[in-house]
Order: sequence, then C-alpha cells, then structure tokens
Amino acid sequence: MERIRRFTKENPWMLLGLAGILLLVGISLFYNRQHNAAGAGSDPKNSPTPISKETGANALVSQAAEPQEPTEPPVSPTPTTDPHQGMVRSALTNEWMEESMAGRRPIAVMLNNVKVAVPQTGISHAGIVYECMVEGNVTRLMAVIEDYEGLAKIGSVRSCRAYYVYWALEWDALYLHYGGPVKYVSELLKRSDVHNLDGTYLEGLTFYRTSDRKAPHNAYGSGEGVVLGADKKGYPLAHTERFVERHFRFAPDGEPNLLSEGISAKRVEPGYSYNQPWFAYNEEDGLYYRYQYGQPQIDDMTGEQLAYKNVIFQFAESKTLDHNGYLSFTTKASNMDGYYITNGRAISVTWSKTGDFEPTRFYDADGNEIVLNTGKTWICVIQNSKRGNVVLE
Repeated sequence: MERIRRFTKENPWMLLGLAGILLLVGISLFYNRQHNAAGAGSDPKNSPTPISKETGANALVSQAAEPQEPTEPPVSPTPTTDPHQGMVRSALTNEWMEESMAGRRPIAVMLNNVKVAVPQTGISHAGIVYECMVEGNVTRLMAVIEDYEGLAKIGSVRSCRAYYVYWALEWDALYLHYGGPVKYVSELLKRSDVHNLDGTYLEGLTFYRTSDRKAPHNAYGSGEGVVLGADKKGYPLAHTERFVERHFRFAPDGEPNLLSEGISAKRVEPGYSYNQPWFAYNEEDGLYYRYQYGQPQIDDMTGEQLAYKNVIFQFAESKTLDHNGYLSFTTKASNMDGYYITNGRAISVTWSKTGDFEPTRFYDADGNEIVLNTGKTWICVIQNSKRGNVVLE
C-alpha cells in the first residue's frame, strides 16, 4: 500500500487517467443496462428493423400498393349500329332497300291474267300491282318492280294498253310489253319520253319463249334482258328528270294508319266478273291475301300466296272503242272517287292526276292526302259503271 501511495504521489497524472477510464466504463455499463431493459418490455413486431437501400424501395412500393376503396370503372355507352345504314327507302313501298337501288328506274311489266296463263312468275317482287279490265271481260295486270336484275323469269308478258302506259309513266318506269293494238297505242309508244321494251322487236334479247305453255301465253322477260334491251334502245337505267320522287305519303315507323274512322273491310271484292278476285284480311300479320279463280293467287317462282298491306279501289270512266271490245279508261281527272283499304278497314277517297308524269294523288273526306302504310299496294281500277259490284265487308 505504501508503495502505491508513493507511486501516485510521485505520478499524480496516472491517477487522473485511471479515474477517467473507470468513469467511462461505468457510464457504458449503465447505458447498456437501460437499453436492454427497454427492449425486454417492447413488442418485437414494433421494433425498428434495419432498412437497406433495397428494403426501403420495397417499403415505399408496399405503401403505395395498399388496398384502396374499390371504385367502379366508368361505363361507356355501348355504340349502337344503325340497322339501315347504307340503305334507302323505296318510293313504291317505303321499305328499306340497298343504297345501290337509289335513283334506279323500276320496270312496269304487262302480265297475262287469263286462267290458262296463271300463276304468273316474278309478280311477288312487285311493290305496286295495277289491275284493270281489257277486252273480253278479263283483267290484265301491270307489275311495277324495282329490284329486277336478278330475276331470270318475269311473266308471262302480254300486250300494251294505252291507259297502262300512263300509269307506268307515273313511276318513270321502263315499260315491258309484247306488242299491242296498233291503232290505239302506236303513236303513244313512238314518243321519245315513253321508254318501252317491246317483245315484238326484242325477242331473243329482252324476252324469250318457253315450251311449257302455248303462245301467246309463253313469253317471258328477264332482268338481264331488261338491261340489254335498255342499252340497245339507249334508255337510261337511272331515273330521268321527269321523275316525281315523292309519289305516295307513308305513315312514320311505329305510327301505322289504322283508319279508325273507316268501315269494316275484312273481305273486299273489286267486282271483276271473269276472275272474280277478292282480298282477305289476316289479323295476325295485317296483310290482305289475294285470291282469284276460287283459289289463292300465288307466284309460280316461290309458290307463296300474294299479300299486300294496302289495297286501293279506283273508280274511273271508261268507254268501248270498237267492235273488238278495246277499252279506254280515264287516267287524268280530278275528284273521281274510290276506296283506300288497310288494317281491316276502308275509307272513301277521291283521286286526281294532272299530267302524264304526275302521280295519281288520293285524298280523304277532309281533302288531306291519304297516308299509306309501309308495304306493297294493289290498285284495282274499276269501271265507274260497275261500282255496284264492289264488296266491302
């Protein structure tokens, strides 16, 4: 001990250094003791963990990817396609047809209607059918057809009558026929604005004959033949400047003309005595089905019965021209009368036509032009003197 005291007395700075070392050791022991005590009482899950550079980046991504409140994606309206895009309305029926048909002239074909010549072929393609008396107390038909080019057989085709020509002119149609009574039609057919295709001169090009019937009931035309015949004659296939584009007025889609003020017309008869035709209304499809010679009238091409949305009875003055019984009918007049028939009902109408190419206009009792329903129309032109044979029931 004496030696230690002597050493410290002689070397006091060594004592101070030793004391400093002991102090540092004590402080270090105290700090470690406090730190361990705090760690022992805490949740290891909450203990801070060392974060490396990579770990820190992942942590930031993890925080950014925390689930958020789910939101519905914005709903875009489903685009609707116009079902009639690229289509146009038919002037004859108001039905939709391919745009390529716009501006094209129809054909107006004279069709045989005697018993040995029925059924006709291609008639179901007509948007408008005219029926009127000719000599012999029989009727002849004129079918106005827009989409004819694909038809290989149309007929059988018969001869011209002047009053049919004027109805064909209303539609700026190419008029198809096989000759006619020269005395009464030749000057009319020579007119530069009457574009007619006559089988007398165009057989083998526009027209041909079959072997299944005897002449003159075996002459037929074809769509391809019409194009060839028009080219040969220099007739345009597109409408001329004489065409009056709006012929009939049609009811808007979804708003049919119900003729609620009309009378019942479930069965209607024009009163022709030879073929005794009638139309029967079908409640299910709203069409009038055509009958003649005591049975359904069909198209020989399809075997299906002819049916029409509109039927018009048009009374007209007539006269007999000679001992052969050739007839003439008034086609240009005003305030002549008739009936418009659709949807199982009929109303009285008046009609007028002011020019060769002007449409025949039909008016109701209030003087308003009638509104037809979309679909095919059959027009019966009836001798005014025989109006009493008409049946509406």
